[in-house]
Amino acid sequence: IEEDNRLYGLGSNDAGASVVSLLSAFIHLSETEQPYNLVFLASAEEEVSGQNGIVKALEQLPTIDFAVVGEPTGMQPAVCEKGLLVLDCSTHGKSGHAARNEGINALYKATETIEALRTFEFPLASDLLGKVKLTVTQIQAGTQHNVIPDRCDFVVDVRTNDRYTNAEAVEILKSRFPEVEITPRSLRLNSSAISMQHPFVRRALLAGYKPFGSPTLSDQALMPFPSVKMGPGDSSRSHTADEYIILEEIREAIEVYICLLDRLQIEKSAQ
Repeated sequence: IEEDNRLYGLGSNDAGASVVSLLSAFIHLSETEQPYNLVFLASAEEEVSGQNGIVKALEQLPTIDFAVVGEPTGMQPAVCEKGLLVLDCSTHGKSGHAARNEGINALYKATETIEALRTFEFPLASDLLGKVKLTVTQIQAGTQHNVIPDRCDFVVDVRTNDRYTNAEAVEILKSRFPEVEITPRSLRLNSSAISMQHPFVRRALLAGYKPFGSPTLSDQALMPFPSVKMGPGDSSRSHTADEYIILEEIREAIEVYICLLDRLQIEKSAQ
């Protein structure tokens, strides 16, 4: 802890501050009778969406009607977030000697596709999440300098909005680029959203908070019930060498969580 009241350390901002803030609010709210059953969960593997994280934990919990997901949002409520698709793509050609005019260069075919992907846009945009975002992040081809590559592999990171399921996005891309072999690593990390009429969201609005759409993924993608992403800290600090949280941000977060959750009336899910 430095003199400027900042606590430095990997994970302090994302999402240690949210964990301790939510735990403190849980302890406080548990001291009085609430119109709901309150559950606190600190789960693992959020960054990799692994099988031993939230998915495994939810099997052990009762029916969940609503969740607050602790992520650094400056304590503004993220009422929706983009989904994630990781696509393994391949173009195919025919090998030949680089010194002669022979073969079909799969790398050239891939670069043409990548350029088309750079300007490709899905037609439907979201009010809060904007457009679907595609980014080519990896590419690999060739075995040696004098051989025309007959295969080129590249990876596309796709951030879907709430206007498309991941499965729909894949089918659109396959239709647009039929010459490319497209294989999604997973379809389960879809975009998520909560109604602006939800009691928690309405209470946050009355308190002056500003709902927004988050471009980053969290465990919300694996929650089959309404949820809001909200926590202390700034997302831009996450995964940085000098990651930090300001202690006052934690104190404020505890107060805000308690204010927004205390005696909140939430409609129960169908059993």
